[in-house]
Amino acid sequence: MRRLVFWLSVILVSLTFVGAGYVLWHHGRVNAGYAAVPMALALASIAFYRGMK
Repeated sequence: MRRLVFWLSVILVSLTFVGAGYVLWHHGRVNAGYAAVPMALALASIAFYRGMK
């Protein structure tokens, strides 16, 4: 279970950077949620991972 949560965190952090790049590529004209939603989920999964130790 710990491995699954760890890899989920890695994927979500990657999606956060991709979303931020997408927002910057379009000069901020698209919704910032493309970066904010994955980051919120990544923070939740990282907190869950740390709580499992």
